[in-house]
Amino acid sequence: MEFIIIDGRRMTTIEYGRNLDALHDCLTDLSRNVWIVLINGDFMDENLGEYAKRLRRVFTDVGNLPYACHFTEYRS
Repeated sequence: MEFIIIDGRRMTTIEYGRNLDALHDCLTDLSRNVWIVLINGDFMDENLGEYAKRLRRVFTDVGNLPYACHFTEYRS
């Protein structure tokens, strides 16, 4: 099993993430043995505002598909 850790503290700009449709497509190509884990999501929310909500929605939607990777958010 593989884990991809996304740290919301490092997400300070949407400069490299303007295409959520492409991200969705890439994530659905990942194996079911991959878990995407978001940590420090509150920082992402502060830095990215509404875009953070849309980004989280992509992760959640893909994580709910039966053939794609999994998603979880760790909240301390």
